[in-house]
Amino acid sequence: MSLLVRSHAPDGDGIVLEVTPESAGWEYVGFRVVKLAAGNEYAGREAGREACLVVLSGTVTVEAGERFEGLGGRKSVFEGAATSVYLPADTSYTITASSDAEVAICTAPGTGKGEPRVIRSDDVEVRGKGSNTRHVRNILSDKDEAESLLVVEVITPGGNWSSYPPHKHDRDAFPEETFLEETYYHRLSPPQGFAFQRVYTDERDIDETMAVEDGDCVMVPRGYHPVGAPHGYDLYYLNVMAGPRRNWVFRNDPAHDWIVRQ
Repeated sequence: MSLLVRSHAPDGDGIVLEVTPESAGWEYVGFRVVKLAAGNEYAGREAGREACLVVLSGTVTVEAGERFEGLGGRKSVFEGAATSVYLPADTSYTITASSDAEVAICTAPGTGKGEPRVIRSDDVEVRGKGSNTRHVRNILSDKDEAESLLVVEVITPGGNWSSYPPHKHDRDAFPEETFLEETYYHRLSPPQGFAFQRVYTDERDIDETMAVEDGDCVMVPRGYHPVGAPHGYDLYYLNVMAGPRRNWVFRNDPAHDWIVRQ
C-alpha cells in the first residue's frame, strides 16, 4: 500500500481527502479535508474520537453545543495563523461556510473529556538554521489540553528542508521516544509546484520516496520522514499525530544526527 494519498474533487459532503485508521491500517490518527462553497454546510460526529477542526482557508461558523462565529479568514494557508476548534469525543458539530472555505478535520481516540473551545495559533517558532529553517505554529502541542491529538502546521521556504535531520517516533519507550502515527497534509505556493518526502525505517522494510503535490497527504506509520521543498516553491504541511501516550519525543537518524551537533 502506498503511503501517498491524493486529494480529489469534492464529494457530496465536500470531502476531498480522507485517511481513516481502517484505510491506513493503523489505530490512532484520522484525517479528513472538506471544501465548502459559501453557504454550504458539513455536519459530523466523531464516535469515540476527539476532533480538531482547523480552518485552512476561508471563514466559517461552527456549532457544537455552542456557536463559534467568524472563524478563520485567511485566504490561504500561507497567510497568517490558523484558527481551530477543539471538540471532545462524540460531539455533534456543523461547519457552515461564510465564504469558500477549506477545513481539516483531525481525529484521534477520546473519551469525551473537556469542552469545545476555539484555538488561535498566533505564535510562530523558527526552527533550524540556514537551508534547514522552517516556521512552526503549534495548534495542539503536548502541553495543551487534549486526550490524544497533537496538531501543528509548518511552512518550509523554497529550497529548504524540514522534519530534518530525519527523525522518527515509533517506539513506545518514554522518556527516550514515543510512538506516534502521523499524517502530513501538503500545500504548495505557487500551487503547481512539488516537494519530496521520504519515509524509511532503520531496517528499510519501509523505504518510500514520494513527489508530493498540492493537496497530497503522506501517511507515516513509523520510520524517519524528512521533507524537501525545491527552490521557488514554499511548502506548507499540517501534521496530525496520535499514539498511546500524548508526548512528542523523537529520535534522529544516528547517521545524520551530526547535522544538529555542529
